[in-house]
Amino acid sequence: MEPRMNYAQVDPDVRNAMMHLERYVRQSGLDPKMLELVKIRASQINGCAFCIDMHTIDARAAGETEQRLYLLNAWRESPFYSDAERAALELTETLTQISTHHVSDELFARVREHFSEKQYIQLVMAINTINSWNRLSIATGTLPGTYQPPQKKGD
Repeated sequence: MEPRMNYAQVDPDVRNAMMHLERYVRQSGLDPKMLELVKIRASQINGCAFCIDMHTIDARAAGETEQRLYLLNAWRESPFYSDAERAALELTETLTQISTHHVSDELFARVREHFSEKQYIQLVMAINTINSWNRLSIATGTLPGTYQPPQKKGD
């Protein structure tokens, strides 16, 4: 496979706009490991190889276990996720497939058992943001294996 284009070179403002959303998500205070699970699960559904590669790397760096990463696409049948993570993953699947799945009152209530109103909106924005990244990466042919995680201070 060959990449179609480098969107950041073609129009740097696109990357800047997306990074603004990404900063919002990162600064939300939501659990970083849970956010990586959400990003990976949405990317699995959308088939975004670049984002799956990126976020599994980032999840490992955040301390996520291999077992939980391997079982993420079968989270409902796996005992390794908290109730809050399960609610976030269910919301992720629903919003990622919004044309065929809608956020029921029951799902909203399950998510709200674990997240405040503000956290609910932050979680929705995190899901929206990864779905936008997925669409941008898929449309432009961003290849997996090219992601380099940011260096930690002191490295």
